[in-house]
Formats: sequence, structure tokens, C-alpha cells
Amino acid sequence: MDESHALIHIPGVPSYVTYSWIAMLILIIVAILIRRSLTLIPEKGLQNFVEFLVESLYKLCKDNLGLHWADIFFPLIGTLGLYILVCNFMGLVPGFESPTSNINTTASCAVPVFFATHYYGLKIHKLGYIKHFLGPIRSLPALPLMAMMFVVELISHIARPVTLSVRLFGNMVSKHLILVVLGILAPAVAPVAILGLGVLVSIVQAFVFVLLTTLYLAGAVEEAH
Repeated sequence: MDESHALIHIPGVPSYVTYSWIAMLILIIVAILIRRSLTLIPEKGLQNFVEFLVESLYKLCKDNLGLHWADIFFPLIGTLGLYILVCNFMGLVPGFESPTSNINTTASCAVPVFFATHYYGLKIHKLGYIKHFLGPIRSLPALPLMAMMFVVELISHIARPVTLSVRLFGNMVSKHLILVVLGILAPAVAPVAILGLGVLVSIVQAFVFVLLTTLYLAGAVEEAH
């Protein structure tokens, strides 16, 4: 989005940074509001909605990581999921920009996942973590194959933050372009179509990012076979 068309613009600050701050501020305010009125049995719609999101993210972590690792990685995965979801939804508000439609924002989410994956892989397995890059065969005649597998796995791991960031960025930009085209071609029915399609794409892309993050972390901490 052109910064001159953004509803909120701070001179000298890129619009995607401004709206990233707004997304963080929204999450902080919602957390404070829920914390102040927190009840054992939810009485307000906001608490119900947030609990549903948090429980869904935690269940995803537990199903793919197990209870022990879910408790460790949930703060990272849950934060990413909620932040990306809010950023995606912001693009549906007239005059607002989706921060995730900028590659810098998506990369800033993908790079910590890359470092966390290999940090915990090395922390748990020490030098044995290299077994994750050698493929399933460990016999002496298979050394050339193991070397090839190591190169392939190394490239695939390095490409992970690129694919994570580009996938989210590309889908959010394409969503914006499709919604603009729909608004031009069918202005009478566009509002409903825009809202429905925008919400669907925003949820799916946040889910895909979180799911891949969970699988990458699960692969790093599991025992190599």
C-alpha cells in the first residue's frame, strides 16, 4: 500500500512498521482487558473468543509436539499465530494496511523460527543433531549418499525462512489485489465477497505459518532415525 493512502502515517516511519506497532498494541490492550475481567467461567464474548484462539493454538502444539514440548514452544507459536492473524485482519479495515503484505514483516516472523529450530535441535541433541541431515542410511557404502543428503537437507533448512516469509507475503499481496479487482468488477456485491474472502485467506495463512513452524520445531527436537 502506498504510504500516502494509509489512514495512519508517522513521518519517517514505513507504514508497515506503524501498523505492526498498532497490531502489537491491539494484542496488549486485549490481553490487559481480559486479565482485568478474567473469570473461571467466561461471561464476556471477548474472553470466549480469545480463549478459543489460544486453546486452538495450544491443541495444535500438543498434537504435533507432545505435552512437554508444547509447554515450551507455545509462547513462541502462540505469539506468532495471534500476531500474524491480527496483522492479516488489519488489511480488511478501510484505510488500514496489513503489515504482513510487506516482506520485511513476514521475514521478521520467519527468521526467529529458523534460529529457534536449530538452537533447540543443538541444545537437545548436541553434535548428534547432524544426524537429522544425513538421511536414513548410516552404513559405510552409503557415505556418498549421506553427503548428498546432507547438502540437500542443508539447502532445504536454509530455504525454510525464505519460503515461510515469501508464502505469507505473496498470499497477502495477492489477496489485496484480488479484493481490489472484485471491488472494480462487481461493486454491488463486492463488500460481502471481500469480507468473506479476506477473512478466509487471513485465517488460512496464519494457520499455515503456525502449522509449518510447529512441524519444523517438532522435527528438530525429535530423535533422528
